[in-house]
Amino acid sequence: MRTRTADASQPKAIRMAGSSGSESGPDAHDEPFFSVLDILLVASLLVATAWWLLRRRKQEDLTPAPKSYSIQPTSFAAAPPSENSFIKKLKSSGRSLVVFYGSQTGTAEEFAGRLAKEGIRYKTKGMVADPEECDMEELIHLKTIPNSLAVFCLATYGEGDPTDNAMEFIDWLKSGDADLAGLNYAVFGLGNKTYEHYNEIGIYVDHRLEQLGATRVVELGLGDDDANIEDDFITWKDKFWPAVCEFFGIEGAGEDVSFRQYKLTEHVDLSAERIYTGEIARLHSFTNQNPPYDAKNPFLAPVRVNRELHGPTSERSCMHIEFDIDAHSKMRYETGDHLAVYPVNDAELVNKIGEQCGMNLDTVFTLTNTDEESTKKHPFPCPCSYRTALTHYLDITSNPRTHVLKELAEYTSDPADKEKLKLMASTTAEGKAAYQQWIIQENRNIVHILEDIPSLKPPLDHLCEILPRLQCRYYSISSSPKLHPASVHITAVVVEYKTPTGRINKGVTTTWLKQKHPSDPPCLVPIFVRKSQFRLPTRPSTPIIMVGPGTGLAPFRGFIQERDFARREGKETGDTILYFGCRKSQEDYLYREELEEYVKNGTLTLHVAFSREQSHKVYVTHLLEQNKEELWRVIGEQNGHIYVCGDARNMARDVHNILLKVVMERGKMSELDAANYIKKMESQKRYSSDVWS
Repeated sequence: MRTRTADASQPKAIRMAGSSGSESGPDAHDEPFFSVLDILLVASLLVATAWWLLRRRKQEDLTPAPKSYSIQPTSFAAAPPSENSFIKKLKSSGRSLVVFYGSQTGTAEEFAGRLAKEGIRYKTKGMVADPEECDMEELIHLKTIPNSLAVFCLATYGEGDPTDNAMEFIDWLKSGDADLAGLNYAVFGLGNKTYEHYNEIGIYVDHRLEQLGATRVVELGLGDDDANIEDDFITWKDKFWPAVCEFFGIEGAGEDVSFRQYKLTEHVDLSAERIYTGEIARLHSFTNQNPPYDAKNPFLAPVRVNRELHGPTSERSCMHIEFDIDAHSKMRYETGDHLAVYPVNDAELVNKIGEQCGMNLDTVFTLTNTDEESTKKHPFPCPCSYRTALTHYLDITSNPRTHVLKELAEYTSDPADKEKLKLMASTTAEGKAAYQQWIIQENRNIVHILEDIPSLKPPLDHLCEILPRLQCRYYSISSSPKLHPASVHITAVVVEYKTPTGRINKGVTTTWLKQKHPSDPPCLVPIFVRKSQFRLPTRPSTPIIMVGPGTGLAPFRGFIQERDFARREGKETGDTILYFGCRKSQEDYLYREELEEYVKNGTLTLHVAFSREQSHKVYVTHLLEQNKEELWRVIGEQNGHIYVCGDARNMARDVHNILLKVVMERGKMSELDAANYIKKMESQKRYSSDVWS
């Protein structure tokens, strides 16, 4: 800026000098003085401009370039792959199959790994890739690799959103018209039918790739997590490989090849500082944490408060937990966001696995990928002890998928046990029914399987290889940063239930969090914030209705805090109406004193349903039906917002149907017009849901 100012002032100064020279005498026009000045002026400007351009270029060279998702030229020679390109990795390792995953809970990543691993049966070497770590615009170059195929295992998250690691890829697909002619592709979507935007991302990507000229090798597959997503994936996979073989003119190996992906090294004399322990292995830096905080770099937050919300007569437990995120952490959140918590497995379950496998859990080991080209050198931080791996990194409480059973079958000494596991891992109707009954309906995890099949003794390192990674759990934030800028709150019911086999299953995260209380030194929990679209209206004067039974109240506690804060600041606030439901007023009426205080000071209008305090059950949906006039006044006459949080399968669907009836009756619309009215509300973010199944 200083250079441009100096350059702008120069002509004025020189023009003044030139004028003086032209008037210096009668012979002035005969002299070259004026032209010399002009020459000097031009030369000075050229030198200054060259200096400025050189300086700017050097600055640009020193500035790291942001990741670009602009559309690249289709010529390979004009835009060669970058150094971190998946194209380069495919070529250098002689691969032709790349499987991208968009995963929030790990399932899509797991499916991608299974597909890539199976490629060897069909003489097709595969590679798994995270789109967040790839230059996805280089898909236009994949056609330069013979018989190449890109597969996308993409989950739909929230209200039709891509997962965090697929966001930039989806933005790139939407941003322009890349020429993807010659790209061969297949898509498997992961969704849940209880949500309105079922598998929206998988469907969009499948259609968009075709629109951009790519060739679909096998029909789109859609998995429903509300039913049996494992069965959906296997059914699609059984069509996938024959279609790939026919498309490329290749033949399968004829048999299912099983091989280890990681090699084992056990360590004897390794110094303690080289061994990963616990959640510390997830951090970029334990001693000096730096933002931004995310799934790969969670913040170790001290527990400030952990108190029980249920009454003394309740058989259940619900926790109010506050985490300290003081100014030093630079951690920020907004009302309506989600808090991710990394849990720790129960020590009793971990010990049982060690006992069943006959292994010393304190043995330190490393699993190293046999594929040297893979970006994933280890399945989790290594070296570590088996105890650390099973406690902090591996999911030991979910129902194992069929590919795990297939690999476990090789370690049974009883032929009947081997056949049982092989049957449940098969794709036959009998096998699928057996898996559904014995694993899913009877709710067995890996510990239960080891206990119920005594002849099964797998090597612990192989078990650590095939078990999925332990994922973080997401909770609606139940506070407003305007009232609590230095802390973030969650509201969580402790999960505990009896299975059909008579065992007691406990929720991983809530069981662990229940033991976390304020202490000195502080009790630390790895957390990070996930942004949400669940937001209050921009203007506090806009009226809102919130429907949140049980812990569905959580985000609305933050909403009410924010509305109350605005009211106390003297701002005009619209109607703030809450529909809350629980079983009994003396047992599970969450935040009762707070809510009643908000009613008393004029911030809140409250409708409460107690389902078990009378002979017939009363739910929030019954109250909504009784208050149709209020509903229509807010959403129809005052252009207000309605929010729903809680159970997707029943409550949220019932609320939607009630809204439809209200719009039809009070708005005097046909069913079609009423449905379009509600869809418009959704597109305008006037009707928002934060639900789970």
